[in-house]
Amino acid sequence: MPGTPDGWLLTVARNRLRDRWKSAEWQRTVPLDVERDAPVHLDGPDPDAIPDRRLELMLVCAHPAIERAMHTPLMLNTVLGFTAEQVGRAFSVPTSTMATRLIRAKRRIKAARIPFRIPDRGDLPGRMAAVVEAVYGAYVIDWATTGPEARQVPTEALQLAEVLTTLVPDDPEAHGLAALVQLSSARLPARLDGYGRFVPLSEQDPSRWNDRLIHRAHEHLRAAHARGQVGRFQLEAAVQAVHCARRQTGATDWPALLDLHRALCAVAPSLGGAVAFAVATAEVDGPAAGLARLDELLSDASDRARRFQPARAARAHLLERLGRHAEAAAAYDSAIDLTHDPAEREYLQYRRGGITSA
Repeated sequence: MPGTPDGWLLTVARNRLRDRWKSAEWQRTVPLDVERDAPVHLDGPDPDAIPDRRLELMLVCAHPAIERAMHTPLMLNTVLGFTAEQVGRAFSVPTSTMATRLIRAKRRIKAARIPFRIPDRGDLPGRMAAVVEAVYGAYVIDWATTGPEARQVPTEALQLAEVLTTLVPDDPEAHGLAALVQLSSARLPARLDGYGRFVPLSEQDPSRWNDRLIHRAHEHLRAAHARGQVGRFQLEAAVQAVHCARRQTGATDWPALLDLHRALCAVAPSLGGAVAFAVATAEVDGPAAGLARLDELLSDASDRARRFQPARAARAHLLERLGRHAEAAAAYDSAIDLTHDPAEREYLQYRRGGITSA
């Protein structure tokens, strides 16, 4: 008599069913499922339909009657399932503020009785910018997580970006976004070492990068370049391509990166782009020049910019390189307070500890 008869009987029954389902007799005599097995009619598919359900719903969120500034946050929250905290962090907005905006937008949709109509390809031109921003937002949110719960590849953004290039194959920015996500995703396996510790880009092992994604990204960059119209995502992808070129050259072409960041700040200025421009300046013209550019950004910027974690982390690193250890320690403390990712926080604490013991 087994110790747990009920469990034993359940196991035997499960194994017998599994053996039956695997048998040739079962596979030959399984009943026909009309919905699944009926032949597809050639006149059935709608040629103007959007081939991805998530993109359909994202386009609904970009309805002209909805406040334009809320198009992308609504897509991220209601369709892609990101929390108000994650969306707020991507937009450098407090969680409470973003949650309030999302609730207000949903109430307005209900009060205005905005129809839930699945759009077709004819609605793409007017709503494309918000959809591209949402896919980029999904990539940013995924990329910001390096802990144990992080995905090896941000599949949501990867898949959506690839589908966008099939929907609008002549849009160079769609190809640029796909290349950007793929080049960044190619480096994901090297962001943590064997002990789960954060590894900065300059110290990553290029042999761990994904060659297939890098190759596919370059195909998108060539397709974008053929359209002869430069845009933000193409420039950001070009920046990532220069970083990934270290796999072949063994060194980073910082002068090329400086030119790309200068162009990016002119075409699409942003906080992240300005910080990256300062870092590239430090690599080409020295840490003092980079710090001067960064301090100019922080002194003239809003409180949102002053609380921008990458700016604080970059400033701490530049101060450390200049030997201004007391200021660097304070800057590291500020960056650590603004860091949400456990692995990155541990890395910054390690750098902060090195200054204390120096």
